[in-house]
Order: sequence, then structure tokens, then C-alpha cells
Amino acid sequence: MFLSPPSPTEATSALFARDVAEDGYVGNLTRLWAWRPDVHDAFAKLRAMLASKTSFSMRERAIVVCATAAALGDSYCALAWGTRLASEVDPATAAAVLKGKDAPTLTSREKELATWAGRVVRKPNAITAEDVDRLRRVGITDEEIFNLTVFVAFRLAFSTVNDALGARPDQPLAVGAPAEVRAAVDYGRRVSEAPAI
Repeated sequence: MFLSPPSPTEATSALFARDVAEDGYVGNLTRLWAWRPDVHDAFAKLRAMLASKTSFSMRERAIVVCATAAALGDSYCALAWGTRLASEVDPATAAAVLKGKDAPTLTSREKELATWAGRVVRKPNAITAEDVDRLRRVGITDEEIFNLTVFVAFRLAFSTVNDALGARPDQPLAVGAPAEVRAAVDYGRRVSEAPAI
């Protein structure tokens, strides 16, 4: 990352310990967010609150995050969530979403979710009432549309901080991704050359 590491504190130690417990190493984005563990935890709580009050499945959320990452050009989230999406569908479908291409195995609803995420990221002021109606036509309710849009905006904010301050995808993240997913993520920051610790 572009910033120097913050001074160790009880809060940063707890943040790092959670990463090690969950992933076996401290991720680059966690090292970045160690500047504000309180904000990192607030983001995590908001993410959990968004997920708990939504009807979107894990598969649908993974599609939305992958489409968001693709539209933004965020390699970190694309690798992490592309791997998750590949486990929900298949690697080829995940790769298509990460490239912003048509994925024939997705349902009409899922395709509209991916399209919406791209619109929100690229040009939200160009969205029209007709775009919203397209979501309704595949059975997405107004409450779901609101939750979906907040979720995309949340992901966009999180990714923007990581990308702007140089957090590179971790080696284990890339190594653990299916080959199709790795090949699809030809944008954003390159995978870290330093081994994860």
C-alpha cells in the first residue's frame, strides 16, 4: 500500500488476529484499514446489517459484487468474490461476470442485478425510470432495488479506499482462485509479490 503501517495498538492487533484466524494471514486491505480499525469494524457491521435485511441469496450478492468490481476495475474484490461466485455457479460463469460479458447460465433476474451494479458504478446519473422498471420486470421489488443500490454503493466506497491507497490482492487470494477467475481479472492492481504473513 502507499501508506506506511500505523503504529501497533490493541485495536490493530485484534484486527490482525481476526484475519489470521479466518484466512491464515493478514491481508493487505486489513493492513490498510488498520489505520482506522473502528471504521473497518463499522463497515463490517454495516455489511452484516445489509445482508441480514435483504432477500438476496449469497449467489446473487456474489454476482453483484463481481459486477461492481468489474465495472470499477477492482482486482482485489474481483479475485475474492470471483472465487466465491465460482463456488456458487462455476468458474466460467464467474469469469464472464468479472469480464462484464453475458453469462448464459445466469437467470434473467441475475443478469439484471449485474447490469444494475455496472450502471450504478459507471454512471448513476444516467439511470432512468426505465432502468428501474427492468428490475421490477424480473421480480425485484422496490425495497430490494433500494437495498441493492445501497449494497453496490457500499462496495464501491470500500473498494475505492482500497484501490486509491494501493492495497494489492494477496498472493494466497490469487493462488486460491480458479484459473478462469485469475485470467478474467486482467484489470486493477497486480497481485502482491510479497508472501502473505
